[in-house]
Amino acid sequence: MALPNQVRALVLAGGRGQRLEGRTQERNKCLLEFAGQPLLSYSLERSLALDPLEIVVVVGYLAEQVVERFGTCYKGVPVRYVFQAEQRGLVHAIETAAERLEGAPFMLFLADEILLGPQHAGMWKRFQEREVVALLGVTRPRDPEAVRNTYALLEDGAGRVLRLVEKPRHALSPWQGTGNILFRPEMLQYLAGTPIHPARQERELPDWIQCAIDDGRRVESFEVGGQYININRPEDIAAAEAVLPRRAAAGA
Repeated sequence: MALPNQVRALVLAGGRGQRLEGRTQERNKCLLEFAGQPLLSYSLERSLALDPLEIVVVVGYLAEQVVERFGTCYKGVPVRYVFQAEQRGLVHAIETAAERLEGAPFMLFLADEILLGPQHAGMWKRFQEREVVALLGVTRPRDPEAVRNTYALLEDGAGRVLRLVEKPRHALSPWQGTGNILFRPEMLQYLAGTPIHPARQERELPDWIQCAIDDGRRVESFEVGGQYININRPEDIAAAEAVLPRRAAAGA
């Protein structure tokens, strides 16, 4: 079933990045530069493939730096900011922005992600064609154990996602989940019922989606790109810096 092109992009940029060894004490993590541009720019650029109605950016830590850097428009698309006063995880950030989404389908982006070879236009087309409540953007990492940094998914033979596992001990399939996810607005009804993770004391993104799966809603996956780097640790910065300058020099 095709949807009117009223999709919004939701970019979560409120975190501090405490594991980055002092690099983010006086600067928002999403403003760290890679190949000459702020980290957040990579998510904003990817969002344009959807021709979104607007881009909603959730800010928190040193929020004024993000607003000052990007303003209220990105390459012709309006940018609206939502302030997350207390950083309590991704699900809380989405909940903070729920009213701003105004009942429209939306695509989630995490401002600390870099995705090469993006396929977001194809993902949006697939989402419009399928009766799914969520379409998960996944990649096939060269190192299968990379899935331990994000989440794993298990699917049946018909492509339906049955189970999501946050930071699994071992790779459960060839696919690594990313924060690039398309949602229908009815997913917001599952926010309040998402369980709190006993160790982190936050509601986790895979657990939120699992609530919909357990309620009988259909969730599928889509290969959204190639190499994927989630900037959380110093070694992630090194990995991004190793590949991005070469691509920039080649005009990629």
